[in-house]
Amino acid sequence: MGVAGPIQKHRILTMLVDSHCHLDFPDFAQDMDLVVRRAGQAGIGMMLTICTRISEFERIRDTADKFDHIYCSVGIHPHEADSEPAADCARIVALSTHPKVIGIGETGLDYFYEHSSRAAQQASFCAHIAASRESGLPLIVHARDADADMIDILRDEAGKGAFPGVIHCFTAGPELARAALDLGLYISLSGIVTFKSARELRETVRMIPPDRLLVETDAPFLAPMPHRGKRNEPAFVADTARYLAEFFGETREVFAARTTDNFFTLFSKADRANART
Repeated sequence: MGVAGPIQKHRILTMLVDSHCHLDFPDFAQDMDLVVRRAGQAGIGMMLTICTRISEFERIRDTADKFDHIYCSVGIHPHEADSEPAADCARIVALSTHPKVIGIGETGLDYFYEHSSRAAQQASFCAHIAASRESGLPLIVHARDADADMIDILRDEAGKGAFPGVIHCFTAGPELARAALDLGLYISLSGIVTFKSARELRETVRMIPPDRLLVETDAPFLAPMPHRGKRNEPAFVADTARYLAEFFGETREVFAARTTDNFFTLFSKADRANART
């Protein structure tokens, strides 16, 4: 896709973090440095680029190694549960020891597309939870059209021992939100929350405690208003944060500071000193 349009200019007082993006995707192959620069201009001080295939982990790790303020995760997306080598807790944990790896995933369940069998997705999800529990790194959860099984697995696994984590790009209903929050998990919101069609989601969002909320782009997907339909990029997390600050009746600075603090509380392996401010 082409280069995104100009970023709206706003005075930057407090940095934001894009807690979930995919900088290794081909969409950014031609202008990675410009994308990172635009993020900085928009006040995005740190980014977490997410692994979806362990077979491609080295490329994702190299992207993180190139920039002090970019970190990465290690894991297998539920779409790839059938095509990737079977998720192995020990292997995930071993790869997670790299200094730039701060999370496990993304993993989870996706019954909307079902690119992989439900059984494979569930087995992979449980292996990732075990890796999160063993490594102490937060689990990054993808959940789509699988609320009942997601709740059952999260509760069952929590009974084996607590683990930190976040439901990323949250679009589910109040039942999953409540279950996740009860287990101590965080919830991350993407540009979807800015869509006119997301009324029900916004009602659920009202139940999220301020100290459990993160923001993300999921770039290159799901560009928020007013960029909908364009390639998404980390700079646009500022638009989602601006919308949510108004939604919650807060100043942009208060909202940015809180969600940034939440990120470093959850992803405690990330070095805040590396952020670009």
